[in-house]
Amino acid sequence: MRYAPAAALLSLFVAVSASVGFAEDHQPDPRAAALVAEGRSQMQAGNVQDAISSFEAALAVDPAYTAIYLDLASAARAEGLQGKAIHFYREAQERDPENLAAIAGEGEALVEKGAISAARENLSRLRDLCGSDCAETATLAAAIDRGPLVMTAEMVTQDEEVTQN
Repeated sequence: MRYAPAAALLSLFVAVSASVGFAEDHQPDPRAAALVAEGRSQMQAGNVQDAISSFEAALAVDPAYTAIYLDLASAARAEGLQGKAIHFYREAQERDPENLAAIAGEGEALVEKGAISAARENLSRLRDLCGSDCAETATLAAAIDRGPLVMTAEMVTQDEEVTQN
């Protein structure tokens, strides 16, 4: 009875240290890594839908592989689905809260949606984590300076023929 508190404390320490050590040393499943490589080559070739299928298959094989979420977010942005990209960036940040690529990518997607103040929060967070000199901070700062993509009247082409409904 006198040893119960000490035993409970020791078992809690062992459980926490084991889970932290396991989380830091995750090695991706080779099948997932191969699917991610395939998806990245498909993205470079412009086959975004095929790349998304490869990334989703990799996620099914290894759901703990954080890089897949970043690739899915990039593919969603390529499709113009910034809201979906933000979701994937936030998933990556849940798994790795200090993932600079996820924070910067989310900020860029927020800029593309027009949420400049939220993107500035991400920029501030990046500056706290890695300073003003890191590549992610510079990339997000440049995206914020460019501002959101706004469609102007000059971008819209007029149809030659007007029809009545």
